Amino acid sequence: MTFFTDYTNLVLIAALVVSGALLLWPAIAGRGRGGISAAEATQLINRRNAIVVDVRAAAEFTAGHLPAARHVAFEELQAKIGQIAKNKATPVLLVCQTGLQSNKASHIVQAAGFTEVHVLQGGLNAWQQAGMPVVK
Repeated sequence: MTFFTDYTNLVLIAALVVSGALLLWPAIAGRGRGGISAAEATQLINRRNAIVVDVRAAAEFTAGHLPAARHVAFEELQAKIGQIAKNKATPVLLVCQTGLQSNKASHIVQAAGFTEVHVLQGGLNAWQQAGMPVVK
């Protein structure tokens, strides 16, 4: 019991707990926020047949979008959520221009009962920077 009463040991224990928490913080805090990279999105689409939903405005969508993306404007998402997929276990990839609006959309899609919802980190901008194809 003298181990816990020594001041030096208490400082070391506190440092251990704090450093462990800081190491785990990105994994805990980043859940559902950071999104997936363009490479991970490509794998999700090709290997798991994820449904790509573009939540940008119609003019932005026609200017360029991911191949096989469906357009559902963010403002219409709540009303058209049932048209995304019949099976709510199907992976859904949400895309916008920068990733911010699709993060908001992910909460709506998850609330509708979809179990696997992903956001393209950085949006279409990151997709294009990664050299991925865009359909016009």
